[in-house]
Amino acid sequence: MQKQKIVTEIGLGTDIRGRDYTKAACRALKDALWHNSLGIAEIMGVDTDSMWVEVMIGIPEPNKVNKPDVLSILPHGTGKVTCVKGGLEIENKARKDWTVMANAAAVVYLNKRQDN
Repeated sequence: MQKQKIVTEIGLGTDIRGRDYTKAACRALKDALWHNSLGIAEIMGVDTDSMWVEVMIGIPEPNKVNKPDVLSILPHGTGKVTCVKGGLEIENKARKDWTVMANAAAVVYLNKRQDN
């Protein structure tokens, strides 16, 4: 079977006060995924759990993201998480804390059925 790119989903996530990079990344992936209900797997005659999802997170501190936690957000299938420098941090001097913003892109692949 050959993987076929089905959809690219994008999202934004934040951690308002905790400067928790994993929380912002998870929220960004949820934002990307939770606004969709894709019926394409059924149309293609494949199981939704066969989905492969390539997740890219743009965040100010990529090495501070717990990738397995982000990957656990996927409702179906499995995949890989890559974190790159991006997103945004906003200091709030009055509160003496930071807001972290993360961007997520999730590229969903399904195995293309090979009819003989």
